[in-house]
Amino acid sequence: MTQSLNARTSELDRAHVFHSWSAQAALKPLVIAGGLGCRVWDHDGRHYLDFSSQLVNVNIGHQHPAVVQAITEQAALLTTIAPSTANLARGEAAKRITDRAPAGFNKVFFTNGGADANENAMRMARLHTGRDKVLSLYKSYHGNTGAAVVATGDWRRIPNEYARGHVHFFGPFLYRSEFWATSEAEECARALHHLERVIQGEGVASVAAILLESIPGTAGIMMPPAGYLPGVRALCDKYGIVLILDEVMCGFGRTGNWFAFQAYDVVPDLITFAKGVNSGYVPTGGVVISDAIAADFDETVFPGGLTYSGHPLAMASIVGALDAMEAEGIVENAARIGRDVLEPGLKALQAKHSIIGDVRGVGVFWAVELVTDLDTREPVSAAVMARVKAELLGRGLLPFLMENRIHVVPPCVVTDDEVAEALAIYDEVLSLDLLS
Repeated sequence: MTQSLNARTSELDRAHVFHSWSAQAALKPLVIAGGLGCRVWDHDGRHYLDFSSQLVNVNIGHQHPAVVQAITEQAALLTTIAPSTANLARGEAAKRITDRAPAGFNKVFFTNGGADANENAMRMARLHTGRDKVLSLYKSYHGNTGAAVVATGDWRRIPNEYARGHVHFFGPFLYRSEFWATSEAEECARALHHLERVIQGEGVASVAAILLESIPGTAGIMMPPAGYLPGVRALCDKYGIVLILDEVMCGFGRTGNWFAFQAYDVVPDLITFAKGVNSGYVPTGGVVISDAIAADFDETVFPGGLTYSGHPLAMASIVGALDAMEAEGIVENAARIGRDVLEPGLKALQAKHSIIGDVRGVGVFWAVELVTDLDTREPVSAAVMARVKAELLGRGLLPFLMENRIHVVPPCVVTDDEVAEALAIYDEVLSLDLLS
């Protein structure tokens, strides 16, 4: 009998593919063969509504024709070229990115992804200031390369701490406050005081940069309180520190803005990006560089580079994606879906199900925190989350789960009907007796 393609895919994967962040022996990855818009399917024709956007990157949806066409046309023209050359696709991509950045940002250094974007941003900050230390949050993720993984705050940092000059601090998150705060204003003020004391304690003259996700994503979609990011900016200005905002996950439409920080009255010195800029169709990332830092390297060599920096296929995909997002109002759709559909829908689920301790987010970037008790806020167990995942998949929804949270992160092109379908599935699963 002929082996099914699903079986063949699983067999080859198990025999030859080494997966990230995993113990390999027990893995049984979901087989995905194709996708379109907000849906993916396997070789047997089983469809899933993708409310993970894979790794929160497929902002424009799967197989958007404009992006596929842009890649195809570029592949027919020129598949690769060295980064030392001038290439039209690269210039067009950089211009589209800087056009969406704040005034005073006119240069882009392209990388292969978000981790090396953060690596190079930290390098630029250190060279610009002549200082060494980079401060970042304990609740953060910045990538899996040498310095980026040590700048990361979560458990993935601990077995990989080989880079030097990294210091961590606590940020604001009122639902699980580290500062015994009782209001957003109090949480903000105490978090900023804590950060300033860390800067002072580490030695002001030793701190090169503060690296923050504008909205921490993998750590829990923790919305910064009003005044926090401007307060960090003020501390950076006070002490001569470079502010790097990591927009790898939250940028390019995810929050209903081109950049998440645009909702917070703050302008950084360096902006890192990847994922959403081309929805991951071809690996890419980069650093948007303020004019003041870019000028450092007018006469001085920047000591960094990548073979595939500004790869033509990636650049074409950026041009195709950003043009389509602009023409089709995709960023505006993400804002509307968040405001008018997801927020009220998720809040209604919270009112109905006592297992939901908190709902937070913006645009198509939401977290639903599951707890065993609303008063103690004790997180549900890993076993409960494993059952939640299985029940969601069994009903045809591909979820993004992290710790005790469901991250509700569909593509920015998601429709009202698709959100209604997903909310009904969440409702059905959360109605089960999950805690017994």
